Amino acid sequence: MRMYRLSAAISAMLALAAVSRVEAVQTNAPAAPATAVNVDTVAKGLAHPWGLQFLPDGRLLVTERDGQLRIVTKDGRLSAPVAGVPEVHARGQGGLLDVRLAPDFAKSGTIFLSYAEPRPGWGKSGTSVARGRLMLDEQAGSGRIEDVKVIFRQEPAQGTSHHYGSRVVPAPDGTLFITTGDRGSGDLAQDPSALLGKVIRISPDGTVPADNPKREDWAPQIWSMGHRNLQGAAIDPVTGKLWTVEHGARGGDELNRPEAGKNYGWPVISYGRNYSGTKIGVGTAKEGYEQPIYYWDPSIATSGLAFYTGELFAGWKGNLLVGGLGGARLSRLVLDGGKVVAEEVLLADRGDRIRDVRVGPEGAVYVLVDDSNGAILKLTPAAGR
Repeated sequence: MRMYRLSAAISAMLALAAVSRVEAVQTNAPAAPATAVNVDTVAKGLAHPWGLQFLPDGRLLVTERDGQLRIVTKDGRLSAPVAGVPEVHARGQGGLLDVRLAPDFAKSGTIFLSYAEPRPGWGKSGTSVARGRLMLDEQAGSGRIEDVKVIFRQEPAQGTSHHYGSRVVPAPDGTLFITTGDRGSGDLAQDPSALLGKVIRISPDGTVPADNPKREDWAPQIWSMGHRNLQGAAIDPVTGKLWTVEHGARGGDELNRPEAGKNYGWPVISYGRNYSGTKIGVGTAKEGYEQPIYYWDPSIATSGLAFYTGELFAGWKGNLLVGGLGGARLSRLVLDGGKVVAEEVLLADRGDRIRDVRVGPEGAVYVLVDDSNGAILKLTPAAGR
């Protein structure tokens, strides 16, 4: 009887601990004080722009999902397409996706492109990342990419055309983080041999760093697993740690800080629901699976992610900026000790699908509007308001 009572007590304590872990996860943070902003259109006429990156001279590199890479001048003029971009699978959510400069770009000219790559087999594709040297043609106002080399290929290829993930983030230690989606096959996010629904960590030449997790049965490129569709990723400028946002299903978009060798649960646990309204997996928590830092319900369809590092917006330094596609918004998350303590919703009155967000060299915030006639918007503080 004593053993039964003790076992029952332990079970109750474990159950309470599990509930406490769930309740500790944050959602619907209190509203942060509103910021008055001016919104200016830098450029328009972009076909479903996806990734945005500043060149050292203040011009912008922008990807268009149908396979074009363009240079945008400071006064908003679009260049002719940059030559040498790899062939892309431009269907559904697939196409040319993220663009990043290598940390030594000023010397090497190296850029990274993520894209949906056509693969053998009818309609098959996978997330790939290529590196190359961007050669700018100042006379023509455009450029070309030389010495293109594919350094990562997501396997196995799939016949769907969605959930590619595709953010590329250089880390302070010289390695490269790549996010991949589950391609609509949730079970593969839990398959340690598959490169779907994972955070990938490789060296810039495509080799595997010696200090990757290398857990039993894991593919060597995997940093973390159990992700649905990671479309936002950024490095904390203070800690050097990776943060990500990923789409939930019906509700349950997540903010995570992926750690080496950990499993973030999709589709075993989720704060979202199937589109039919039914429960996903076993619910919101299970031992062995990590909880998100924060989640959104209803979903805002999270996209680009950036830490605010400028001086222009007083009080924003260290905040996270999160784009919303379905939510048609830009969310500012106020952090304190790794927790979200407040959230401000910006641009919600415009109805724009925000695909990417970047902080400009002068401290302004730039966002991409995903549309067939897409645009680059610039946010600055509204003087006297």
